[in-house]
Amino acid sequence: MSTESMIASSKAARWPATAKRDTLWDQIRKNLWSYVFVLPMLVLAGLFVVYPLIASIQITFYDWNGIGNPTRWVGLRHFFTVAQDPLFWNAVKNTFTYALVLVPIQLTLALILALVLNNPKLKGSTIYRAVYFSPVVTSAAMVGVVMTLLLGSFGTDLSVFLVNLGVMSEPVDWLGSPQFALPIVITVGIWHTLGYNLVYFLAALQSIPRELYEAAQVDGANAYHQFTKVTIPMLREVGAVIVFLAILGSLQVFDLVLVMTGGGPFFASEVVSTYIYHFAFTPTSVSAEANVGYASAAALFMGLLVMGITVGQLLAVRYARRNRVNDA
Repeated sequence: MSTESMIASSKAARWPATAKRDTLWDQIRKNLWSYVFVLPMLVLAGLFVVYPLIASIQITFYDWNGIGNPTRWVGLRHFFTVAQDPLFWNAVKNTFTYALVLVPIQLTLALILALVLNNPKLKGSTIYRAVYFSPVVTSAAMVGVVMTLLLGSFGTDLSVFLVNLGVMSEPVDWLGSPQFALPIVITVGIWHTLGYNLVYFLAALQSIPRELYEAAQVDGANAYHQFTKVTIPMLREVGAVIVFLAILGSLQVFDLVLVMTGGGPFFASEVVSTYIYHFAFTPTSVSAEANVGYASAAALFMGLLVMGITVGQLLAVRYARRNRVNDA
């Protein structure tokens, strides 16, 4: 028997001529329960994510105070007004300031703590992990209320203490000062969400094979070289995801700012989320009446910005994956 005949007979035995590929309906019927379990999530996502998104885009073309049906068509006027509003760009500046300060500090601290807690010789590492992660399980609004009470009750004493040390020239109201309001919110934000990135880095570090470190030790690499030549390259792909998740999360800051400062004083800590909230629900702070259409236009601006960052995340992850494959 020739080689071609043997191959043909082997294929015929493996895939009989009478066998038919499943149709789409057959595949749906076989996986019916999978679709049933996913259906509630799809319905909820459609009702509370997809539909509100489409409706908010439609509302941007109307002057609407949120009561009844929108009827006053204004076209693209809200978009031009948002683009020319200095308070909006001030909120954008504060939002990016929050992200650009919080993300590097928080990720650096999270990586250092993850390296320490990932040490198998460390006793009680589980307790330390729970302690550092515990602020995450507390809502941002509650954290903001507690921090506001602490700073409000003891801010004068702390200011006097710093004045006596020569650090400050005069006492200040921490949340009532345009100079200190945003830095205080950033500091609280770093502490509150540190646990997320700590867990991410811990998971990434534990996925690195120990054989790589053992091989590096055999080659004479010290702790510094193991970190730069083994840990950093292996964290490159996951690290890109962690960085962009942290950026996206920080750009959506809302609870802490609203509870601690309300965007003040004098819009010194106003971010895009509170800017949108004020126009949609509390118009007395920034305008004469509520305008959900204008707030939706501002939200669309921010949504497009976040979408652009998401695209950047995908490109960065793809670049990191390609470099990792090339290095391998």
